[in-house]
Amino acid sequence: MQLSATPYEERLTAPRSWWFVSFLVGVSFALILLPFGTLPMLGGLVGGTAAAAVVASSYGSPRIRVVGDSLIAGEAKIPVSALGSAEILDPEEARAWRTYKADVRAFLLLRSYIPRALRVEVTDPEDPTPYLYLSTREPEALAAAIEAAKAPQG
Repeated sequence: MQLSATPYEERLTAPRSWWFVSFLVGVSFALILLPFGTLPMLGGLVGGTAAAAVVASSYGSPRIRVVGDSLIAGEAKIPVSALGSAEILDPEEARAWRTYKADVRAFLLLRSYIPRALRVEVTDPEDPTPYLYLSTREPEALAAAIEAAKAPQG
């Protein structure tokens, strides 16, 4: 496996507000356990915060990578040879592709807290997926990395 000329890696980290909400979940657990004493209340604060933080981190932090001749987006892995043109979506166009323009067969790695996206056509005739919709903070860099990985290595 050859490394791509322009390697790309991005983690779609959850926004700061999610971590604050995780703390508030812990406070809620602490208040629920307050009648049972101080130690259960502290356990509820720590346990509730930790559990909510794990959920926020696992859902809120998928990775998008271009490695060698493959695009890896979350759990999906597709060779760049099966990809067509990439379209950079501004926030308005990205919203349209998440809603009324969306195809139910498409692969969507979308996160509501990231306003921009990249839509990449899938050209493999064996794959029923028409396109990939990838939320990304750097759609230009991701499109360039995909194009570089498609170029013949020499």
